[in-house]
Amino acid sequence: MKDKYKVGIIGATGMVGQRFITLLFDHPWYDIEVLAASPRSAGKPYREAVGKKWCMDIDIPESVADMTVMSAQDDVEEIAKKVDFVFCAVDMKKDEIKALEERYAKAECPVVSNNSAHRHTPDVPMIIPEINPEHLEIIPAQRKRLGTERGFIAVKSNCSLQSYLPAMAVINEKYPIDHALVTTYQAISGAGKTFETWPEMVDNLIPYIGGEENKSEVEPNKILGKIEGGEIVPSTALQIECQTYRVPVSNGHTAAIFFSFKDGVKKPSVEEIQDMWRAYKGEPQKLELPHAPKQFIYVYTEEETPDQPQIRTAREIDGGMAISCGRLRESTQYDYKMVSMSHNTLRGAAGGAVLLAELLTAKGYMD
Repeated sequence: MKDKYKVGIIGATGMVGQRFITLLFDHPWYDIEVLAASPRSAGKPYREAVGKKWCMDIDIPESVADMTVMSAQDDVEEIAKKVDFVFCAVDMKKDEIKALEERYAKAECPVVSNNSAHRHTPDVPMIIPEINPEHLEIIPAQRKRLGTERGFIAVKSNCSLQSYLPAMAVINEKYPIDHALVTTYQAISGAGKTFETWPEMVDNLIPYIGGEENKSEVEPNKILGKIEGGEIVPSTALQIECQTYRVPVSNGHTAAIFFSFKDGVKKPSVEEIQDMWRAYKGEPQKLELPHAPKQFIYVYTEEETPDQPQIRTAREIDGGMAISCGRLRESTQYDYKMVSMSHNTLRGAAGGAVLLAELLTAKGYMD
């Protein structure tokens, strides 16, 4: 590893791009070298380009406020020469994002993406760092397809998955789950909105989020899949049915989960499951990565805290990077039911991408 890596943020004026800035401006491994956005923002100081759209809870860091914004689309080759890798969080059509990210990769610039465009590309790893770090081993196959030596694309999963899949995946390692019913209650920041920009969400609930239910049912299969023949083959072992709601919450996605084990699996006790969650350490914890939560999954018990996890008290645990689980109890129609939650713009979006980059860095993929 180098002492410091130069990084670029592609899509720096959007909400996720802003979150990247707050996470990276004083990062121990990374220095922000480039901020890039749409051509209409290019050439302006970042402070001017983002203007009134800045919605983070800290001021724009002075180290980037006067940085001249580059064009995410027109300056690909120039950006690639300036940085060791980029984070990508652009607001474009999916086919345009796919093409743009491949342009960066083919310019020998690794891409850590917050976008959904490449999540189903068979040789692009979609990573929850604590759950499937072994999928990074697909990168040499992807580089071969792209014709690159350094360049590749790695993506994080959909933000709402972080609120339920990690808890299920830890159980699934020892006690295979057959099927689950999941309902997610998702914050407005997941749509890139605040209450100021989306007043219709005050005192409201919308029982539909376009494309979200399909992502919630399909993406877990890739995360739980295996590498075979130069691609990631999705698992078919766990079937998830999901319904999604947009709720009047600023940050934090919550999930209500009902699940049953496969036939012949001895049903673990509530205490056994809770102990598994408490004890679990993934690669980020073992490697002590800068943004790894010390306790990956926080546990609330029915006996002591039956009203937890709550958004206000749980979303900021370990810098917003922990998963919080509670209300685990037996179900009358499934084996168990529970509630879990995570911070959607930290663990679910920019923070999850930064943790993925740290894992890639520690494993030597950014060198």
